[in-house]
Amino acid sequence: MSSGPAGQAARSSVQPITRAPSGVQRRATLRTQDGVAIEAAYDPGPGPGGGVAVVVAHGFTGDLSRPHVRRIARVFAQRAAVITFSFRGHGGSGGHSTVGDREVFDLAAAVEWARSLGHARVVTVGFSMGGSVVVRHAASHRGRTEARADAVVAVSAPARWYYRGTAPMRRLHWVVTRPAGRVVGRFGLRTRIHPHEWDPVPLSPVESVALMGTTPLLVVHGTRDPYFPVDHPRALAAAAPEGAELWLEEGMGHAEHAASDGLVGRIAAWATASWTSATPTETSATAD
Repeated sequence: MSSGPAGQAARSSVQPITRAPSGVQRRATLRTQDGVAIEAAYDPGPGPGGGVAVVVAHGFTGDLSRPHVRRIARVFAQRAAVITFSFRGHGGSGGHSTVGDREVFDLAAAVEWARSLGHARVVTVGFSMGGSVVVRHAASHRGRTEARADAVVAVSAPARWYYRGTAPMRRLHWVVTRPAGRVVGRFGLRTRIHPHEWDPVPLSPVESVALMGTTPLLVVHGTRDPYFPVDHPRALAAAAPEGAELWLEEGMGHAEHAASDGLVGRIAAWATASWTSATPTETSATAD
Protein backbone atom coordinates (compact mmCIF):
# COMPACT_ATOMS: atom_id res chain seq x y z
CA MET A 1 0.00 0.00 0.00
CA SER A 2 2.89 2.30 -0.68
CA SER A 3 4.88 3.68 -3.56
CA GLY A 4 8.21 3.10 -1.85
CA PRO A 5 9.90 1.55 1.22
CA ALA A 6 9.82 3.36 4.55
CA GLY A 7 13.34 2.81 5.81
CA GLN A 8 15.31 5.77 4.54
CA ALA A 9 16.61 8.73 6.55
CA ALA A 10 13.86 11.08 7.60
CA ARG A 11 13.97 14.64 8.87
CA SER A 12 10.96 16.58 10.08
CA SER A 13 10.11 20.21 10.54
CA VAL A 14 7.99 21.46 13.43
CA GLN A 15 5.37 24.19 13.26
CA PRO A 16 4.02 25.18 16.71
CA ILE A 17 0.26 25.43 17.24
CA THR A 18 -1.09 27.51 20.10
CA ARG A 19 -4.19 25.45 20.93
CA ALA A 20 -3.84 22.21 22.89
CA PRO A 21 -6.34 19.57 24.07
CA SER A 22 -7.03 19.12 27.77
CA GLY A 23 -4.01 17.78 29.65
CA VAL A 24 -1.57 18.68 26.88
CA GLN A 25 0.95 21.48 27.35
CA ARG A 26 2.03 21.96 23.74
CA ARG A 27 0.86 21.10 20.26
CA ALA A 28 2.74 21.05 16.94
CA THR A 29 2.47 20.03 13.32
CA LEU A 30 5.36 17.80 12.20
CA ARG A 31 6.42 17.39 8.60
CA THR A 32 7.64 13.92 7.57
CA GLN A 33 10.36 13.13 5.06
CA ASP A 34 7.73 12.45 2.40
CA GLY A 35 5.92 15.71 3.10
CA VAL A 36 2.93 14.60 5.19
CA ALA A 37 1.70 16.93 7.96
CA ILE A 38 1.36 15.06 11.27
CA GLU A 39 -0.47 16.50 14.28
CA ALA A 40 1.35 15.94 17.56
CA ALA A 41 0.97 16.88 21.22
CA TYR A 42 3.44 17.07 24.12
CA ASP A 43 3.01 16.69 27.86
CA PRO A 44 6.24 17.40 29.81
CA GLY A 45 5.36 14.93 32.57
CA PRO A 46 6.22 15.26 36.26
CA GLY A 47 9.98 15.73 36.21
CA PRO A 48 12.51 18.26 34.95
CA GLY A 49 13.06 18.63 31.22
CA GLY A 50 15.55 16.40 29.45
CA GLY A 51 14.48 13.10 31.03
CA VAL A 52 12.78 10.16 29.36
CA ALA A 53 10.14 10.84 26.72
CA VAL A 54 7.58 8.21 25.77
CA VAL A 55 6.28 8.44 22.20
CA VAL A 56 2.90 6.69 21.86
CA ALA A 57 2.07 5.08 18.49
CA HIS A 58 -1.67 4.37 18.42
CA GLY A 59 -3.49 1.54 16.70
CA PHE A 60 -5.38 1.58 13.40
CA THR A 61 -8.40 3.97 13.51
CA GLY A 62 -7.04 5.78 16.57
CA ASP A 63 -5.71 9.34 16.81
CA LEU A 64 -4.22 11.56 19.48
CA SER A 65 -7.62 12.97 20.52
CA ARG A 66 -9.39 9.64 21.02
CA PRO A 67 -10.33 9.01 24.68
CA HIS A 68 -8.46 5.70 24.88
CA VAL A 69 -5.26 7.30 23.56
CA ARG A 70 -5.58 10.24 25.96
CA ARG A 71 -6.06 7.82 28.88
CA ILE A 72 -2.88 5.95 27.95
CA ALA A 73 -1.01 9.25 27.67
CA ARG A 74 -2.22 10.44 31.08
CA VAL A 75 -0.91 7.30 32.78
CA PHE A 76 2.47 7.58 31.05
CA ALA A 77 2.66 11.28 31.97
CA GLN A 78 2.75 10.31 35.66
CA ARG A 79 6.30 9.03 35.08
CA ALA A 80 7.68 10.65 31.91
CA ALA A 81 7.17 13.26 29.25
CA VAL A 82 4.74 12.02 26.60
CA ILE A 83 4.34 12.70 22.90
CA THR A 84 1.18 11.56 21.18
CA PHE A 85 0.50 12.00 17.47
CA SER A 86 -1.96 10.90 14.82
CA PHE A 87 -0.66 8.61 12.09
CA ARG A 88 -1.24 9.75 8.52
CA GLY A 89 -4.84 9.32 7.45
CA HIS A 90 -5.98 9.58 11.06
CA GLY A 91 -7.38 12.53 13.02
CA GLY A 92 -6.00 15.90 11.98
CA SER A 93 -2.96 14.49 10.17
CA GLY A 94 -2.71 14.61 6.39
CA GLY A 95 -2.27 11.83 3.88
CA HIS A 96 -3.72 8.34 3.83
CA SER A 97 -3.05 5.36 6.04
CA THR A 98 -0.73 2.73 4.57
CA VAL A 99 -1.52 0.43 7.51
CA GLY A 100 2.02 0.18 8.89
CA ASP A 101 4.36 0.94 5.97
CA ARG A 102 5.08 4.66 5.59
CA GLU A 103 3.87 5.28 9.13
CA VAL A 104 7.51 4.69 10.08
CA PHE A 105 8.15 8.23 8.77
CA ASP A 106 5.43 9.60 11.07
CA LEU A 107 7.00 7.98 14.11
CA ALA A 108 10.47 9.18 13.11
CA ALA A 109 9.18 12.76 12.99
CA ALA A 110 7.69 12.38 16.49
CA VAL A 111 10.95 10.95 17.87
CA GLU A 112 12.92 13.79 16.30
CA TRP A 113 10.56 16.27 17.97
CA ALA A 114 11.20 14.61 21.33
CA ARG A 115 14.95 14.95 20.78
CA SER A 116 14.56 18.61 19.76
CA LEU A 117 12.75 19.26 23.06
CA GLY A 118 15.85 18.13 24.93
CA HIS A 119 15.03 14.52 25.80
CA ALA A 120 18.17 12.41 25.87
CA ARG A 121 16.28 9.11 26.01
CA VAL A 122 13.20 8.27 23.95
CA VAL A 123 11.09 5.13 24.34
CA THR A 124 8.54 4.26 21.65
CA VAL A 125 5.38 2.41 22.72
CA GLY A 126 3.14 1.07 19.96
CA PHE A 127 -0.27 -0.59 20.08
CA SER A 128 -1.47 -3.06 17.40
CA MET A 129 -0.57 -1.38 14.07
CA GLY A 130 1.53 1.04 16.09
CA GLY A 131 3.32 -1.97 17.57
CA SER A 132 4.39 -3.07 14.12
CA VAL A 133 5.55 0.48 13.37
CA VAL A 134 7.73 0.85 16.48
CA VAL A 135 9.74 -2.30 15.72
CA ARG A 136 10.11 -1.38 12.05
CA HIS A 137 11.24 2.12 13.03
CA ALA A 138 13.74 0.74 15.54
CA ALA A 139 15.27 -1.46 12.83
CA SER A 140 15.48 1.22 10.16
CA HIS A 141 16.54 4.20 12.31
CA ARG A 142 18.79 2.72 15.01
CA GLY A 143 21.89 4.26 13.43
CA ARG A 144 20.46 7.81 13.40
CA THR A 145 20.97 9.63 16.69
CA GLU A 146 18.24 12.23 16.18
CA ALA A 147 15.53 9.71 15.19
CA ARG A 148 16.42 6.47 16.96
CA ALA A 149 14.52 4.85 19.82
CA ASP A 150 16.46 3.93 22.95
CA ALA A 151 13.94 1.23 23.87
CA VAL A 152 10.79 -0.18 22.30
CA VAL A 153 7.49 -1.56 23.62
CA ALA A 154 5.16 -3.44 21.25
CA VAL A 155 1.67 -4.09 22.64
CA SER A 156 -0.79 -6.42 20.84
CA ALA A 157 1.39 -6.28 17.73
CA PRO A 158 1.32 -8.64 14.76
CA ALA A 159 4.43 -10.63 13.90
CA ARG A 160 3.69 -11.03 10.20
CA TRP A 161 1.68 -9.41 7.43
CA TYR A 162 -1.55 -10.57 5.78
CA TYR A 163 -2.70 -12.56 8.80
CA ARG A 164 -6.35 -13.62 8.38
CA GLY A 165 -6.63 -16.33 11.01
CA THR A 166 -9.24 -14.55 13.13
CA ALA A 167 -12.61 -13.01 12.30
CA PRO A 168 -11.57 -9.47 13.34
CA MET A 169 -8.57 -9.62 11.02
CA ARG A 170 -10.71 -10.83 8.14
CA ARG A 171 -13.01 -7.87 8.70
CA LEU A 172 -10.01 -5.54 8.84
CA HIS A 173 -8.70 -6.85 5.54
CA TRP A 174 -12.10 -6.17 3.98
CA VAL A 175 -11.98 -2.56 5.22
CA VAL A 176 -8.45 -2.04 3.89
CA THR A 177 -8.61 -3.84 0.54
CA ARG A 178 -12.14 -3.24 -0.77
CA PRO A 179 -13.47 0.09 -2.10
CA ALA A 180 -16.62 -0.27 -0.01
CA GLY A 181 -14.51 -1.09 3.02
CA ARG A 182 -12.44 2.05 2.55
CA VAL A 183 -15.65 4.08 2.43
CA VAL A 184 -16.59 2.53 5.78
CA GLY A 185 -13.11 3.35 7.02
CA ARG A 186 -13.37 6.99 5.96
CA PHE A 187 -16.84 7.80 7.20
CA GLY A 188 -17.47 5.16 9.86
CA LEU A 189 -14.00 4.84 11.39
CA ARG A 190 -12.66 8.33 10.55
CA THR A 191 -9.65 6.81 8.82
CA ARG A 192 -8.54 7.60 5.26
CA ILE A 193 -6.94 4.49 3.73
CA HIS A 194 -4.55 4.43 0.79
CA PRO A 195 -6.18 2.61 -2.16
CA HIS A 196 -3.09 0.83 -3.53
CA GLU A 197 -1.27 -2.36 -2.55
CA TRP A 198 2.16 -2.19 -0.94
CA ASP A 199 4.91 -1.92 -3.56
CA PRO A 200 7.34 -3.16 -2.42
CA VAL A 201 6.05 -5.13 0.56
CA PRO A 202 7.87 -3.78 3.66
CA LEU A 203 9.81 -5.97 6.05
CA SER A 204 7.46 -7.73 8.43
CA PRO A 205 7.59 -6.94 12.15
CA VAL A 206 9.35 -10.21 12.97
CA GLU A 207 11.95 -9.59 10.25
CA SER A 208 12.43 -6.07 11.60
CA VAL A 209 12.94 -7.23 15.19
CA ALA A 210 15.90 -9.28 13.97
CA LEU A 211 17.54 -6.02 12.78
CA MET A 212 17.04 -4.05 16.01
CA GLY A 213 20.48 -4.92 17.37
CA THR A 214 20.89 -4.20 21.07
CA THR A 215 17.81 -1.96 21.38
CA PRO A 216 15.83 -3.21 24.42
CA LEU A 217 12.44 -4.65 23.49
CA LEU A 218 9.38 -5.37 25.62
CA VAL A 219 6.57 -7.36 23.98
CA VAL A 220 3.17 -7.22 25.72
CA HIS A 221 0.19 -9.32 24.61
CA GLY A 222 -3.11 -10.54 25.96
CA THR A 223 -3.97 -14.23 26.13
CA ARG A 224 -7.49 -13.36 24.90
CA ASP A 225 -6.47 -11.06 22.08
CA PRO A 226 -9.19 -11.54 19.43
CA TYR A 227 -6.95 -10.31 16.59
CA PHE A 228 -3.59 -12.05 17.06
CA PRO A 229 -2.98 -15.30 18.99
CA VAL A 230 0.01 -15.69 21.28
CA ASP A 231 2.27 -17.18 18.62
CA HIS A 232 2.68 -13.60 17.33
CA PRO A 233 4.26 -12.12 20.47
CA ARG A 234 6.35 -15.23 21.04
CA ALA A 235 7.71 -14.98 17.49
CA LEU A 236 8.58 -11.31 17.99
CA ALA A 237 10.38 -11.95 21.28
CA ALA A 238 12.26 -14.95 19.88
CA ALA A 239 13.52 -12.93 16.90
CA ALA A 240 15.28 -10.29 19.03
CA PRO A 241 19.06 -10.77 18.62
CA GLU A 242 19.74 -9.71 22.21
CA GLY A 243 16.58 -11.28 23.57
CA ALA A 244 13.36 -9.52 24.55
CA GLU A 245 11.14 -9.38 27.58
CA LEU A 246 7.71 -10.93 26.96
CA TRP A 247 4.67 -10.23 29.12
CA LEU A 248 1.68 -12.45 28.43
CA GLU A 249 -1.25 -10.82 30.21
CA GLU A 250 -3.84 -13.38 31.32
CA GLY A 251 -7.34 -12.49 30.16
CA MET A 252 -6.32 -9.30 28.35
CA GLY A 253 -7.87 -8.45 24.98
CA HIS A 254 -6.47 -6.18 22.29
CA ALA A 255 -4.43 -2.97 22.36
CA GLU A 256 -5.30 0.34 24.08
CA HIS A 257 -8.90 -0.49 24.97
CA ALA A 258 -7.80 -3.65 26.81
CA ALA A 259 -4.71 -2.20 28.51
CA SER A 260 -5.63 -1.31 32.08
CA ASP A 261 -4.15 1.67 33.89
CA GLY A 262 -2.23 -0.81 36.02
CA LEU A 263 -0.64 -2.46 32.99
CA VAL A 264 0.19 0.89 31.40
CA GLY A 265 1.79 1.92 34.68
CA ARG A 266 3.97 -1.18 34.65
CA ILE A 267 4.98 -0.44 31.05
CA ALA A 268 5.83 3.12 32.10
CA ALA A 269 7.99 1.78 34.94
CA TRP A 270 9.84 -0.45 32.46
CA ALA A 271 10.27 2.44 30.03
CA THR A 272 11.79 4.73 32.66
CA ALA A 273 14.05 2.09 34.24
CA SER A 274 17.61 1.14 33.42
CA TRP A 275 17.98 -2.01 31.32
CA THR A 276 21.69 -2.53 31.84
CA SER A 277 21.17 -5.47 34.21
CA ALA A 278 17.94 -6.81 32.69
CA THR A 279 17.66 -10.44 31.65
CA PRO A 280 15.16 -11.28 28.88
CA THR A 281 12.26 -13.27 30.30
CA GLU A 282 8.75 -14.44 29.55
CA THR A 283 6.21 -13.73 32.26
CA SER A 284 2.51 -14.35 32.61
CA ALA A 285 0.29 -12.06 34.62
CA THR A 286 -3.37 -11.69 35.36
CA ALA A 287 -4.80 -8.67 33.60
CA ASP A 288 -5.24 -5.77 36.02
